[in-house]
Formats: sequence, structure tokens, C-alpha cells
Amino acid sequence: MSGTIRVLAAAAAIVLWPATALAHLVTTGLGPFYDGVSHFALTPEDFLPAIALALLAGQRGSRAGRLALFALPSAWLAGGLVGLALPTIHTATLVTTLSFLALGGLVAAEARLRPEWVTALAVVVGLLHGYLNGAAMAQAKLGTLGLAGIVSTLFVAVALAAAMVVAIRAPWGRVAVRVAGSWIVAIGLLLLGWSLRAA
Repeated sequence: MSGTIRVLAAAAAIVLWPATALAHLVTTGLGPFYDGVSHFALTPEDFLPAIALALLAGQRGSRAGRLALFALPSAWLAGGLVGLALPTIHTATLVTTLSFLALGGLVAAEARLRPEWVTALAVVVGLLHGYLNGAAMAQAKLGTLGLAGIVSTLFVAVALAAAMVVAIRAPWGRVAVRVAGSWIVAIGLLLLGWSLRAA
């Protein structure tokens, strides 16, 4: 019996052994655009701060949501183009961790920011994360098509998340959004602890 288990374990190890290991980007085999789409959707360092910003914009109303909807992807694209041209930084764990903590904390506190401040925050987050994505796209040779995939997916995600929060009227729904912000803070703290442990 134990011999059969060993043979099955060895067979499973051979079948499941990856042909290549990619540390940062996910390749779909569908081309650079869809690699960018999957990168954004599967990278918590980008996805969660963008969702947190969308939740914050939604908490502040439809005007803030509309401003953030266009400011965040535009700034992300601008930062990404700079990252493609000057890819000097490839990872910035501390910076992404701070964006988790700051944005998640603002959502959890339901901070009463004016729409202009939410827009300014969207521009800062977009430039920062866009630059890091552009540098990653340059390293993976995905170029502007990969960046276009990221920005397109970002636009859709922000539109859906902000609109969902704007439409919430029930008090328990507003509390649920604040709880989501606190979870983003908790994930940021875990990421910070992991990065300090690895350093």
C-alpha cells in the first residue's frame, strides 16, 4: 500500500512540476493585452489599493466617484508610460504597503474628504502604481499593450466598485464597506510584516 502511495506521489510531482516560474507577471498565452488584464486582476498590490480608492470615492458620492473613475486610470497610464521609458524600480513593497494602509484606513474611517482631495489621491496612487506596472511591463517585454490591459481593467473595476458604493443606502451596507476597508488595512499589515521578515 505504501509503495502505491509513493508511486502516486512521484507521478503527481512530475505532472504538477512547472515548466517555468514567473515571479511577477502572469502570462496567459493570449498576448500582451490580456497578460496586462490578468496581471491587474491577480496582483493584490495593484488590485486592492485601486478597489480601496474606488470604495473611498463611492463613499464620498457620485461626483467623487466620477472624478476618480477618470483620474486614477489616466494617472496610472501616465505613470506606466514613464515606467516603460525609465524602468529603474521593479518592486517597492514599502510604498505599496503604505497605500494599502492609507487607503484602507480612509475607507474604514469613512473619511469626509472633498471630491477634489479624493481626485488628488487618485492621481498620486495612479502615478505611483502605474510607474511600478510600467517598469514591470518593460522587464517582461509586454510594452504598451500590457499597460493598456491593466488600465482598461482598472477602469472597469473602479467604475463597478464606486458605483456599487454610491448606490448603497442601507446603514448596514455602509458598515460593510467600512469593514472591507479594515480588511484592506489588515492585508497591508500582513504584507508589511512579511516584507520586514524577508528583509
